[in-house]
Amino acid sequence: MTDILNVLKAEHAALRKLFEELDATTDRAIKKRETLLKQIEGNLLPHAKWEEMVFYPAFAKRASHEGLKTHAEAVEEHRVVEKLVIPDVKAAKLDSRQFAGNAKVFADLIDHHAKEEETTMFTEARKLFSKEEREQLAVDYEEWKASPAAAAVIGGEKVKSAVRSAL
Repeated sequence: MTDILNVLKAEHAALRKLFEELDATTDRAIKKRETLLKQIEGNLLPHAKWEEMVFYPAFAKRASHEGLKTHAEAVEEHRVVEKLVIPDVKAAKLDSRQFAGNAKVFADLIDHHAKEEETTMFTEARKLFSKEEREQLAVDYEEWKASPAAAAVIGGEKVKSAVRSAL
């Protein structure tokens, strides 16, 4: 069976690859940028929302003092990306240097966040959760991603970021 930490790490790698592709685009690649941004959002939102609703609370219940600090950092990074970075990227014209700059900040924040999770939070989580628990979390995650509840949460997040980007 699959371990949730391996699933989340693989999703981090997929996001990094998408951000690399986005960074390699030129200002003329409007369609490519639009497609990649949709793919990034499509990969990021289920991952982030599930972490916030399930993984982070479970981790916080068992974490050490240092683990709780890492947890707090992760929650704050999610908040910053959700409320500021994604709307700023969406508000910028796809053929502009502003978009390229905003997308680079987005990529850097996600990369930093993923590295922190992988080196600190996931290391501690391997000790806090049994192999069976981590495998069950992976099953739960996959089931959640396919559920109407996930579609509703993700749809709501897309609406919120669209509204923020319009303001």
